[in-house]
Amino acid sequence: MFSEFDYDLPPELIAQEPVLERSQSRLLRLERDSRQISHYQFSDIVHLLPERCVLVLNDTRVFPARLRGHKESGGQTELLLLHRLPGAAETWEVMSKGVQGMKAGSRIIIAPELSGTWVSAPRDGRGVICFSITTNFVTLLERYGEIPLPPYIKRLPGNRPEDKERYQTVYARHAGAVAAPTAGLHFTPELLTTIRQRGVEVVFLTLHVGAGTFQPVRTEQIETHVMEEEEYEISEDAAQRINVAKQEGRKIVAVGTTSTRALESAWTEGNVQAGHRRSSLFIYPGFTFQVIDGLITNFHLPRSTLLMLVSAFAGRDFILNAYQEAVRQRYRFYSYGDAMLIL
Repeated sequence: MFSEFDYDLPPELIAQEPVLERSQSRLLRLERDSRQISHYQFSDIVHLLPERCVLVLNDTRVFPARLRGHKESGGQTELLLLHRLPGAAETWEVMSKGVQGMKAGSRIIIAPELSGTWVSAPRDGRGVICFSITTNFVTLLERYGEIPLPPYIKRLPGNRPEDKERYQTVYARHAGAVAAPTAGLHFTPELLTTIRQRGVEVVFLTLHVGAGTFQPVRTEQIETHVMEEEEYEISEDAAQRINVAKQEGRKIVAVGTTSTRALESAWTEGNVQAGHRRSSLFIYPGFTFQVIDGLITNFHLPRSTLLMLVSAFAGRDFILNAYQEAVRQRYRFYSYGDAMLIL
């Protein structure tokens, strides 16, 4: 039951800002076999990763998906772009706020050169909107869009310039995510270089993180929860390197729950399959992991699918005990918070 994945978190432990230097965040190490918990700094990851392991990172890039505008009547609105629908027009599925009473054909004005018309009326905060543009849409998003920080980061509307850098991994390449793969926020180029020099193989895949990843489980029986699909891609080279490592008995360490879901979704007939696909895989206790042997992850919200995933990997009781220890030791939680290494 989803109520079994709850814990108490003092609000002041929800990180509102990133640490000054990415790799200076704290790291809680969990050993699944011995049930030992130990404390480190994230830069110590260099010495904690298994020898000759493969480190798999998600190189998705968060795009400025939040647009603030107003109705023609003047009421304020907010849109979160989820994904672009096929076709030549800039037609998007969106989540929305402040759109009560709007119908198909109603307009939202973002800026003089950017407005949108509802293709289908918004229901329960979601709908389809077609944008009217006067120039390149990506350019307009960079000009008027905001990086969509999570709602538990309590800020005034609008981004701070530093969020465009810090709510993004240093290796982000392929735009398409509405949230960062936050386990990767702790890495620096220098840290990745050192990791490679110590014999760890670094491999990238792409999973565009969608809003559904962070939706709470609202059904008491977790088996009935349905995950929203997310788009992912694993190259032939990445799949081959992971498969060779597994054949040689080397460990696969996923950076983040998103990398984990992509890898486990791509496992077929004894191998990780390359390709561009969509996944709605829901990982919760009872799931049999086929690919990963280790996981780097941040601390997750109570009753979330992400907490269930890490509980599936390490055991619910062990994870919740570790969270209690993190609270006692005043670790910082969620997107801009500290990390865990589970081996």
